[in-house]
Amino acid sequence: MRLTRRGIATLAAAAVLIGAGAVLGYAVLLALGAIGVGAVLAALAVAGRKPRVDVARDVYPDRVERGKRAGITLRVHNPGTRRQPGFTAVDRLGASTLRIAVRSLAPGAEQSYLNELPTWQRGRHEVGPLTLRRSDALGLGHNEVFIGTTATLWVYPRTHPVRSVAGGLPLHHHEGAANETSPRGSLDIREVREYVPGDEVRHLHWKATARTGQLMIRDYADPQQPQFTVLLDNRPVIPAEPEFEEAVEVAASLVVAAAKADNRCQLVTPGGLDVTTTPGAAAVRRLLDELCVLERASTTHLPLVPTALAQSWGGQFVVISSAVSAADQAALARLRGRYADLVVITLGHSAVAVPGGKILKATDAVDATRQWQTVIAR
Repeated sequence: MRLTRRGIATLAAAAVLIGAGAVLGYAVLLALGAIGVGAVLAALAVAGRKPRVDVARDVYPDRVERGKRAGITLRVHNPGTRRQPGFTAVDRLGASTLRIAVRSLAPGAEQSYLNELPTWQRGRHEVGPLTLRRSDALGLGHNEVFIGTTATLWVYPRTHPVRSVAGGLPLHHHEGAANETSPRGSLDIREVREYVPGDEVRHLHWKATARTGQLMIRDYADPQQPQFTVLLDNRPVIPAEPEFEEAVEVAASLVVAAAKADNRCQLVTPGGLDVTTTPGAAAVRRLLDELCVLERASTTHLPLVPTALAQSWGGQFVVISSAVSAADQAALARLRGRYADLVVITLGHSAVAVPGGKILKATDAVDATRQWQTVIAR
């Protein structure tokens, strides 16, 4: 049990009034001082009992798009044989404070309370720890019980409806017998390289081995299996608001559409993120989890094209940035021949020209996805 600042001030004022009344002989001062002391004692009596209840907290849904509704359910149970007076349950989510007024509970009774969680900021947020607080009506004293459990709320970036147009490269030949479990398309030689323990011996390239004197292996890839690669610029030069948040929404919209269309997806950033998913809807959650916690890189002078793209090729390549320099454009031009299609989405006022690439200049995520629908996915 603790006195609040108001309670301490009331007690101090009461002591001064009682002292002044005793010295000066004013009964009214003595009465006012006694009232103040009585109010503090009453606060101690009301708030002195700690809440003795069982509390369970649920966050649903625990993954939600930014701006969508998410709630917290508090189930309070009185396991004792005495009535529990009302109290306030206080939870925290970032800088926000959530308060739930819990009513008095009879012995063995249980009550559920629902409160809405703020979802205006993208990220992985910790809800809690929960505090049960009982205070008097005048706010002179309070008693607190800390519940150590926390919950997690994932606030995903918003996604806008778009169509996926990811694809592979043209077929050249087929190797091996096809069956229902075989990947779509065929196997094409991506490169001939030195043998590494663990490689398939049947892929040895005997002519190259005879010519070089070292074991050489044919490195195959499936060019027709749809692949979708997104390079999301998260360098510090990108303003956090609104450009970076808008760019994250564009990336989320595109990769979610591609993953739902059963495409392989690769999400790369200059800051070091490199996520490759297998085809299927299960990839959606992984991609959104990564975009949920993605922040701008702290390292300056990063190149737009990271080393993670050194072995990437085939399918559609999408670049999302609001700060594409001349050096960045030259790096993208060198990558152009390795992909079936190159699309650069610029947010803001930067001018971009990449030979052989399609440029979409948008003001925000809504404009970018609208242009994608009308220009790319038409």
